[in-house]
Amino acid sequence: MADQLTLLESVPDQRPDPPAPTGPATALIIDTETTGLDPERDRCLEVGAILFDVSSRSVLAQQSFLLPVESNAAEPINRIPAAVTRLPQPWPGALRWFDELLVAADVLVAHNAAFDRQWFGREPLPAVSHPWLCSMEDLRWPADRQLRSRPSVRDLALAYGVPVWSAHRALTDCIYLAEVFARCDDLETMLLHGLEPRQLMRAKVSYDDRHLAREAGFRWNDPVKGAWTRRLSRREIKSLNFPVEAVDPGSERRAA
Repeated sequence: MADQLTLLESVPDQRPDPPAPTGPATALIIDTETTGLDPERDRCLEVGAILFDVSSRSVLAQQSFLLPVESNAAEPINRIPAAVTRLPQPWPGALRWFDELLVAADVLVAHNAAFDRQWFGREPLPAVSHPWLCSMEDLRWPADRQLRSRPSVRDLALAYGVPVWSAHRALTDCIYLAEVFARCDDLETMLLHGLEPRQLMRAKVSYDDRHLAREAGFRWNDPVKGAWTRRLSRREIKSLNFPVEAVDPGSERRAA
Protein backbone atom coordinates (compact mmCIF):
# COMPACT_ATOMS: atom_id res chain seq x y z
CA MET A 1 0.00 0.00 0.00
CA ALA A 2 2.83 2.35 0.87
CA ASP A 3 4.46 1.66 -2.49
CA GLN A 4 1.21 2.50 -4.27
CA LEU A 5 0.94 5.84 -2.43
CA THR A 6 4.55 6.64 -3.30
CA LEU A 7 3.84 5.88 -6.95
CA LEU A 8 0.76 8.09 -6.97
CA GLU A 9 2.63 10.99 -5.38
CA SER A 10 5.34 10.72 -8.03
CA VAL A 11 2.88 11.12 -10.91
CA PRO A 12 2.76 14.76 -12.07
CA ASP A 13 -0.57 16.54 -11.83
CA GLN A 14 -2.11 16.29 -15.30
CA ARG A 15 -5.11 18.52 -14.61
CA PRO A 16 -5.29 21.25 -17.24
CA ASP A 17 -4.76 24.84 -16.21
CA PRO A 18 -7.98 26.84 -16.01
CA PRO A 19 -8.63 28.72 -19.24
CA ALA A 20 -7.36 32.28 -19.29
CA PRO A 21 -10.12 34.88 -19.20
CA THR A 22 -11.01 36.28 -22.58
CA GLY A 23 -12.03 39.79 -23.43
CA PRO A 24 -14.87 40.97 -25.64
CA ALA A 25 -14.94 39.78 -29.24
CA THR A 26 -16.92 42.76 -30.54
CA ALA A 27 -17.15 46.35 -29.35
CA LEU A 28 -19.76 48.91 -30.30
CA ILE A 29 -18.00 52.26 -30.30
CA ILE A 30 -20.55 54.98 -29.53
CA ASP A 31 -20.65 58.75 -29.47
CA THR A 32 -23.55 61.15 -28.98
CA GLU A 33 -24.19 64.80 -29.73
CA THR A 34 -26.68 66.53 -27.46
CA THR A 35 -28.45 69.86 -27.05
CA GLY A 36 -26.79 70.37 -23.65
CA LEU A 37 -25.20 68.63 -20.68
CA ASP A 38 -28.25 67.83 -18.55
CA PRO A 39 -30.20 64.71 -19.60
CA GLU A 40 -33.13 65.86 -17.47
CA ARG A 41 -33.62 68.95 -19.63
CA ASP A 42 -31.66 68.37 -22.83
CA ARG A 43 -31.96 65.85 -25.66
CA CYS A 44 -29.69 63.62 -27.69
CA LEU A 45 -29.83 64.78 -31.30
CA GLU A 46 -27.25 62.53 -32.96
CA VAL A 47 -25.86 59.03 -32.45
CA GLY A 48 -22.76 57.57 -34.08
CA ALA A 49 -21.81 53.91 -33.77
CA ILE A 50 -19.17 51.55 -35.18
CA LEU A 51 -19.29 47.78 -34.66
CA PHE A 52 -15.66 46.70 -34.30
CA ASP A 53 -14.27 43.15 -34.42
CA VAL A 54 -11.41 42.88 -31.95
CA SER A 55 -9.46 39.88 -33.28
CA SER A 56 -9.29 41.13 -36.88
CA ARG A 57 -9.07 44.84 -35.89
CA SER A 58 -11.82 45.48 -38.44
CA VAL A 59 -14.86 47.72 -38.75
CA LEU A 60 -17.90 45.51 -39.34
CA ALA A 61 -20.56 48.20 -39.60
CA GLN A 62 -20.99 51.90 -38.96
CA GLN A 63 -23.99 54.15 -38.51
CA SER A 64 -24.85 57.79 -37.84
CA PHE A 65 -28.29 59.37 -37.59
CA LEU A 66 -30.02 62.49 -36.32
CA LEU A 67 -32.92 62.65 -33.88
CA PRO A 68 -35.41 65.53 -34.24
CA VAL A 69 -35.23 68.32 -31.65
CA GLU A 70 -36.94 71.70 -31.36
CA SER A 71 -33.84 73.65 -30.36
CA ASN A 72 -30.10 73.10 -29.93
CA ALA A 73 -28.25 75.31 -27.48
CA ALA A 74 -25.04 73.39 -28.27
CA GLU A 75 -25.10 74.29 -31.98
CA PRO A 76 -21.91 76.43 -31.67
CA ILE A 77 -20.12 73.23 -30.58
CA ASN A 78 -21.66 70.45 -32.68
CA ARG A 79 -22.76 72.68 -35.59
CA ILE A 80 -26.06 70.88 -36.01
CA PRO A 81 -28.97 73.31 -36.53
CA ALA A 82 -32.16 72.08 -34.90
CA ALA A 83 -34.00 72.65 -38.18
CA VAL A 84 -31.70 70.14 -39.90
CA THR A 85 -32.65 67.43 -37.39
CA ARG A 86 -36.28 67.86 -38.41
CA LEU A 87 -35.68 67.33 -42.13
CA PRO A 88 -37.19 64.10 -43.49
CA GLN A 89 -34.96 61.12 -42.72
CA PRO A 90 -35.67 57.55 -41.57
CA TRP A 91 -34.52 57.91 -37.96
CA PRO A 92 -37.06 55.35 -36.61
CA GLY A 93 -35.54 52.77 -38.95
CA ALA A 94 -32.06 53.86 -37.88
CA LEU A 95 -33.00 53.15 -34.27
CA ARG A 96 -34.14 49.66 -35.21
CA TRP A 97 -30.79 48.98 -36.91
CA PHE A 98 -28.99 50.43 -33.90
CA ASP A 99 -30.78 47.78 -31.83
CA GLU A 100 -29.31 45.15 -34.16
CA LEU A 101 -25.82 46.55 -33.61
CA LEU A 102 -26.37 46.36 -29.86
CA VAL A 103 -27.31 42.69 -30.14
CA ALA A 104 -24.05 42.00 -32.01
CA ALA A 105 -21.84 43.78 -29.45
CA ASP A 106 -20.18 42.38 -26.32
CA VAL A 107 -19.22 45.75 -24.86
CA LEU A 108 -19.98 49.43 -25.47
CA VAL A 109 -17.05 51.83 -25.78
CA ALA A 110 -17.19 55.61 -25.56
CA HIS A 111 -14.70 58.38 -24.89
CA ASN A 112 -16.16 59.82 -21.68
CA ALA A 113 -18.64 56.99 -21.30
CA ALA A 114 -20.10 58.53 -18.14
CA PHE A 115 -21.57 61.27 -20.32
CA ASP A 116 -22.78 59.14 -23.24
CA ARG A 117 -24.37 56.34 -21.24
CA GLN A 118 -26.75 58.66 -19.38
CA TRP A 119 -28.74 59.36 -22.58
CA PHE A 120 -29.69 55.71 -23.08
CA GLY A 121 -32.97 54.60 -21.64
CA ARG A 122 -34.42 58.05 -22.34
CA GLU A 123 -36.77 58.33 -25.27
CA PRO A 124 -36.17 57.64 -28.04
CA LEU A 125 -32.89 55.86 -27.23
CA PRO A 126 -33.14 52.29 -25.91
CA ALA A 127 -31.98 51.19 -22.49
CA VAL A 128 -28.82 49.06 -22.66
CA SER A 129 -27.52 46.33 -20.36
CA HIS A 130 -24.03 45.94 -21.85
CA PRO A 131 -20.89 46.69 -19.88
CA TRP A 132 -19.42 50.09 -20.75
CA LEU A 133 -15.76 50.89 -21.30
CA CYS A 134 -14.46 54.44 -21.20
CA SER A 135 -11.48 54.96 -23.50
CA MET A 136 -10.55 58.03 -21.45
CA GLU A 137 -10.89 56.58 -17.92
CA ASP A 138 -10.75 52.77 -18.10
CA LEU A 139 -8.16 51.99 -20.76
CA ARG A 140 -4.48 52.35 -19.90
CA TRP A 141 -2.60 53.50 -22.98
CA PRO A 142 1.05 52.47 -23.51
CA ALA A 143 3.60 54.78 -21.89
CA ASP A 144 5.56 55.10 -25.14
CA ARG A 145 2.61 57.04 -26.64
CA GLN A 146 3.36 59.83 -24.13
CA LEU A 147 -0.30 60.57 -23.48
CA ARG A 148 -1.83 62.24 -20.47
CA SER A 149 -3.62 59.92 -18.07
CA ARG A 150 -6.98 61.15 -19.42
CA PRO A 151 -6.25 61.97 -23.08
CA SER A 152 -8.67 63.72 -25.37
CA VAL A 153 -9.87 61.63 -28.28
CA ARG A 154 -7.95 63.88 -30.68
CA ASP A 155 -4.70 63.55 -28.71
CA LEU A 156 -5.26 59.80 -28.74
CA ALA A 157 -5.75 59.80 -32.49
CA LEU A 158 -2.63 61.87 -33.13
CA ALA A 159 -0.55 59.64 -30.84
CA TYR A 160 -1.46 56.68 -33.07
CA GLY A 161 -0.91 58.49 -36.36
CA VAL A 162 -4.61 58.92 -37.16
CA PRO A 163 -5.34 62.08 -39.20
CA VAL A 164 -7.58 64.55 -37.38
CA TRP A 165 -10.06 66.87 -39.05
CA SER A 166 -12.23 69.62 -37.59
CA ALA A 167 -15.71 68.11 -37.91
CA HIS A 168 -17.42 67.68 -34.54
CA ARG A 169 -20.04 65.06 -35.28
CA ALA A 170 -20.87 61.81 -33.52
CA LEU A 171 -19.41 59.46 -36.10
CA THR A 172 -16.14 61.40 -36.24
CA ASP A 173 -15.02 60.44 -32.74
CA CYS A 174 -16.13 56.85 -33.36
CA ILE A 175 -13.88 56.72 -36.43
CA TYR A 176 -10.94 58.06 -34.42
CA LEU A 177 -11.35 55.34 -31.79
CA ALA A 178 -11.81 52.58 -34.37
CA GLU A 179 -8.63 53.66 -36.15
CA VAL A 180 -6.74 53.76 -32.83
CA PHE A 181 -8.00 50.29 -31.91
CA ALA A 182 -6.88 48.99 -35.30
CA ARG A 183 -3.34 50.13 -34.44
CA CYS A 184 -3.23 48.60 -30.92
CA ASP A 185 -1.07 45.48 -30.79
CA ASP A 186 -2.25 44.57 -27.28
CA LEU A 187 -5.91 45.52 -27.68
CA GLU A 188 -7.31 42.28 -26.22
CA THR A 189 -5.43 42.74 -22.95
CA MET A 190 -6.27 46.44 -22.79
CA LEU A 191 -9.98 45.73 -23.10
CA LEU A 192 -9.86 42.87 -20.61
CA HIS A 193 -8.05 45.00 -18.04
CA GLY A 194 -10.34 47.92 -18.77
CA LEU A 195 -13.36 45.84 -17.74
CA GLU A 196 -11.93 45.03 -14.30
CA PRO A 197 -14.06 46.34 -11.41
CA ARG A 198 -12.87 49.72 -10.18
CA GLN A 199 -13.31 51.74 -7.03
CA LEU A 200 -12.59 55.39 -6.33
CA MET A 201 -9.36 55.59 -4.34
CA ARG A 202 -7.73 58.48 -2.48
CA ALA A 203 -3.95 58.89 -2.69
CA LYS A 204 -2.27 59.08 0.71
CA VAL A 205 0.57 61.41 -0.25
CA SER A 206 2.11 64.43 1.40
CA TYR A 207 2.13 67.87 -0.17
CA ASP A 208 5.75 67.34 -1.21
CA ASP A 209 4.87 64.02 -2.87
CA ARG A 210 1.72 65.20 -4.64
CA HIS A 211 3.52 64.83 -7.98
CA LEU A 212 3.38 61.05 -7.51
CA ALA A 213 -0.41 61.14 -7.51
CA ARG A 214 -0.53 63.52 -10.47
CA GLU A 215 1.83 61.36 -12.51
CA ALA A 216 -0.31 58.29 -11.70
CA GLY A 217 -3.39 59.98 -13.17
CA PHE A 218 -5.07 61.06 -9.93
CA ARG A 219 -7.12 64.26 -10.07
CA TRP A 220 -7.19 66.97 -7.43
CA ASN A 221 -10.60 68.15 -6.15
CA ASP A 222 -12.51 65.94 -8.62
CA PRO A 223 -14.81 64.38 -7.60
CA VAL A 224 -13.76 64.67 -3.93
CA LYS A 225 -12.81 68.11 -2.66
CA GLY A 226 -9.34 68.40 -1.14
CA ALA A 227 -8.14 64.98 -2.31
CA TRP A 228 -6.24 63.28 -5.12
CA THR A 229 -8.52 60.53 -6.43
CA ARG A 230 -8.79 58.03 -9.26
CA ARG A 231 -10.84 54.91 -10.02
CA LEU A 232 -8.54 51.88 -9.88
CA SER A 233 -8.74 48.11 -10.13
CA ARG A 234 -7.03 45.86 -7.59
CA ARG A 235 -4.30 45.11 -10.09
CA GLU A 236 -3.64 48.83 -10.63
CA ILE A 237 -3.55 49.50 -6.89
CA LYS A 238 -0.79 46.91 -6.48
CA SER A 239 1.34 48.67 -9.10
CA LEU A 240 1.38 52.04 -7.28
CA ASN A 241 4.45 53.25 -5.40
CA PHE A 242 2.40 55.07 -2.74
CA PRO A 243 -0.49 54.03 -0.47
CA VAL A 244 -4.16 54.66 -1.23
CA GLU A 245 -7.45 54.24 0.58
CA ALA A 246 -10.98 53.67 -0.65
CA VAL A 247 -13.31 56.65 -0.82
CA ASP A 248 -16.58 56.20 1.01
CA PRO A 249 -19.35 56.05 -1.62
CA GLY A 250 -21.41 58.49 0.42
CA SER A 251 -18.59 61.05 0.29
CA GLU A 252 -18.36 60.61 -3.46
CA ARG A 253 -22.11 61.20 -3.92
CA ARG A 254 -22.01 64.30 -1.72
CA ALA A 255 -19.09 65.68 -3.71
CA ALA A 256 -20.97 65.10 -6.98
